[in-house]
Amino acid sequence: MNYDLTDIPAGYDRGRDHGPEVLDLWMHALEAHVRGLNVVRILDLGCGTGRFSEALAVYFRSEVIGIDPSEKMLERAREKKRDGRVTYQHGSAEAISLPSESVDMILMSMSFHHFDNRVLAVRECRRVLREQGVVFVRTGTREQIRRYPYVPFFPSSHAVLDELLPDCAELRELFETAGFHMTASEVITQTVAPSWKAYADKLSAGG
Repeated sequence: MNYDLTDIPAGYDRGRDHGPEVLDLWMHALEAHVRGLNVVRILDLGCGTGRFSEALAVYFRSEVIGIDPSEKMLERAREKKRDGRVTYQHGSAEAISLPSESVDMILMSMSFHHFDNRVLAVRECRRVLREQGVVFVRTGTREQIRRYPYVPFFPSSHAVLDELLPDCAELRELFETAGFHMTASEVITQTVAPSWKAYADKLSAGG
């Protein structure tokens, strides 16, 4: 999706707000896999409005570079920026504008399914990642999305989701073909709203 052709960025954070508890949940989950690694620079690839970028800088006390193809999303991210260790760049996952072996950790948070060429994106991740570096892909998968309680009510969405989302085997093959070694796969549950009505209101607010 080209967010710059829509009004979605203006209300994006309202519909997808992560409170401090949820951000802490994800930061702890990430930390568990980088213990012992000197994380100096983090790439938030497909950073959107920077929902995770600031949290990464604070939690890991590291420089964070957020890259996204949407100027509108980056505009919102820059408006919210509070931490001087965070910078934002316009760019794509398929042609990351960073030197080779320049980051210690890469996070792709709900962005992988938006990449135009996933093979190129994964190769670029391998190029910019330092030895012993770690890549995290936070994403839904075909297997997982079918278990979402609201999906059965929208049968026409099945074909769209199947085309958009990878399955676990595809993800693993993509990364291993590029030279990565998968060390863990987790399903992490977070609370997005206290009720169905609250969830519907949240989605409506986000456009």
